[in-house]
Amino acid sequence: MAKKILFETDLKFLKKADEEIYNALISEKQRQMEGIELIPSENLVSQGVLEALGSIATNKYSEGYPGKRYYGGNEFIDVIENLAIERAKKLFTAEHVNVQPLSGSPANMAMYYALMELGDVFMGLKLTEGGHLTHGHPVNFSGRQYKCVSYGVDKTTEMLDYDAIKKLALEAKPKLILSGYTAYPRAIDFKAFREISDAVGAYCCADIAHIAGLCAAGVHENPVPYFDVVTTTTHKTLRGPRSAMIMCKNAFAEKIDKAVFPGLQGGPHEHVIAAKAVAFKEALEPSFRDYAAQIVKNSKALADVLIAKGLRLVSGGTDNHLILIDVFKSKSLTGKQVEHALELAGIYCNKNTIPFDSRTPWDPSGIRIGTPAITTRGMKETHMKEVGEFISKGIENASDPAKLAEIKAEVKEFCKAFPFYK
Repeated sequence: MAKKILFETDLKFLKKADEEIYNALISEKQRQMEGIELIPSENLVSQGVLEALGSIATNKYSEGYPGKRYYGGNEFIDVIENLAIERAKKLFTAEHVNVQPLSGSPANMAMYYALMELGDVFMGLKLTEGGHLTHGHPVNFSGRQYKCVSYGVDKTTEMLDYDAIKKLALEAKPKLILSGYTAYPRAIDFKAFREISDAVGAYCCADIAHIAGLCAAGVHENPVPYFDVVTTTTHKTLRGPRSAMIMCKNAFAEKIDKAVFPGLQGGPHEHVIAAKAVAFKEALEPSFRDYAAQIVKNSKALADVLIAKGLRLVSGGTDNHLILIDVFKSKSLTGKQVEHALELAGIYCNKNTIPFDSRTPWDPSGIRIGTPAITTRGMKETHMKEVGEFISKGIENASDPAKLAEIKAEVKEFCKAFPFYK
């Protein structure tokens, strides 16, 4: 576990310089510490990551790559970026790593840009069944610039059907097949995707943004050593700064690097790259493996509690860090209603579509929750009973603001036992 952080003292200069921003940041810190953070794409970073993010590396322009910059004065910046690259390689057993992508969407854009021509066919999971906007949705660049043949999950099991995916791939003959998702609560058989890609001569790629920390720790299968290209964000289960990176085989290294710069980006954010390097070092520690394993233990324990409370979980449970709950079928409430009610109770989640959802994405049938942040705070399986009880009470009293305020007070008291940012 990361060490507890003394937060306010780090902002003493900001307090004098800009009291409005200072107050907003302190209020946000209190919200995080007094509530139960269950958004599966969020986590809490260490003091080292925070300090690197706020470091003087933000002052430096460093277009290009280590040893080949377009600006002078990058001697120490090269040290930082090389450390981030080498640590990421070791962490994921990667042949080549580019740590310059600014976030997950630009990382995916660079992957497509490197491997495909505009209009080429690729395959990705439907957004409404667990995929991401950049996995081929028609409103996104990925669906506008390329032709996406989307695959889905089985209607009965709500899980991936690899035979059906292979059949679709044989028909579509895609240039690239993408796996890795944002709202899929089950383990992914990456080896099956490798076999499918090989069968149709497609690039085999993955976006492991949500499960990167689990992959690095060996809690989930790691596709990096045998996939062509793998993208990931660095701020979810990997517990680093809000950013991204691309890992690939050496055969694709030049194409990937040119796609990132000068293809799509200019100067990299070296203060963020420094923070990534810190996070990668933390993830290489044996304690991180224990942490990642605990994320999944907590997720499974919480799922059991929620099922016992009468809530229907998509696919019937979870194998990873996230849980997808069908609140509409369970309690005749929409995801939007439940997200709002739980927020009033000091519990934070996000509304989310479920497979074959008949409702709009703006007011879907489900909510998505996860355990990375509460695991960082030190919660274990035994605490999931209380977390599940809070969630259940919040849903049951969704239309009662007074009762939700009472639950929020209980949540605040519960969270006192799990300080992180003091």
